[in-house]
Amino acid sequence: MTSKIVWKKAGRLVGHIFLSVLLGFATMVLLNATLDRLTQNTGGEFRRFARDLVNAFGSTLLTSVGSFLFFVVYMVLLNWRRFRYEQRLLDSVAHIAQGNFGHEVPVAQNNEVTLLAENVNLLVERLQKSLDEERRTERSKNELVTNVSHDLRTPLTSILGYLGLIDQDRYRDEVELRQYVQIANAKAQRLNVLINDLFEYTRMNGASFPLRTTAVHLADMMEQLLDHYRLLLQEAGMEGVLSVGPNGREVRVRADPDKLARVFENLLANAMAYGKEGKRVDVFVAEERKEAIVEIVNYGEPIPEADLPRLFERFYRVDKARSADEGGAGLGLAIAKGIVEKHGGTIEAFSDERRTSFRIRLPLMAEEKASE
Repeated sequence: MTSKIVWKKAGRLVGHIFLSVLLGFATMVLLNATLDRLTQNTGGEFRRFARDLVNAFGSTLLTSVGSFLFFVVYMVLLNWRRFRYEQRLLDSVAHIAQGNFGHEVPVAQNNEVTLLAENVNLLVERLQKSLDEERRTERSKNELVTNVSHDLRTPLTSILGYLGLIDQDRYRDEVELRQYVQIANAKAQRLNVLINDLFEYTRMNGASFPLRTTAVHLADMMEQLLDHYRLLLQEAGMEGVLSVGPNGREVRVRADPDKLARVFENLLANAMAYGKEGKRVDVFVAEERKEAIVEIVNYGEPIPEADLPRLFERFYRVDKARSADEGGAGLGLAIAKGIVEKHGGTIEAFSDERRTSFRIRLPLMAEEKASE
């Protein structure tokens, strides 16, 4: 690319020089002929001055000097438009250098300077995006600190309050004492969950999030998780049912089993928390278009359509009135999305009056793809 620009620029320069020389010489010859005709029709002083000038310097020297002067004039005229464009570029770049990143360098003509203008505009555009991203990151960090402070302060305040009552012997009997201890313990457990979620989220978005991948049979994993959650589902008055599609038992993915299990555990916990009215959680495992699909469905209260696009944002809660102590910290689905994307997959949420489902797509193992 660079060599093409150099050769193009050299060719244009040679062309301008050749054209200027030709025009300068032709102009001088024409001027000599015109002067000669004029001096033939005029007498006296002007004709004598021209003859003396030719005798003094010679016609060859005069023609050469005149041709050079006209050459310079023509070179300037041929490049004048280019000079003006370069001045506009300099003014625009100076304007941008003062921090006006919304300004664009004018793109005109068709030469190497035009390519420079396009590259400057591209550089400014990328710089603007980088600055916008930096501002969003800074704003995101501030929001993170604010939300974390709020979510951690609520259970911590309760813990300190009940421990303070115990320390001051402000309880009627041992039954009330044990009640205070149980509440403080529950709040401490809640605080531990929030801290673990926060740690997992920040680690997942950093560089220190290694995946220890191995072959995972999704149907077997979901069967084990449903068995593990059987008692919790029964306590919630719900039932977990696994449905495996054609060849579903053979569906394998290369994944970190512990982290992938964390995704499904979050979704099952979410289904139990918000789908109790449906009395049932359905889990589907299938293969579709060379992808492994796991879908977790509950039949509780639907998620408003306006909330679906933001469902996987951190600290986002569908129920704005729900306190952090009652609901989640708003990190569970964000963590699930991050883990799935680390595995090269996608996660989507769908909800209507009948059911709410979370669908995860993961790439099949290479052996599965090769056998298709």
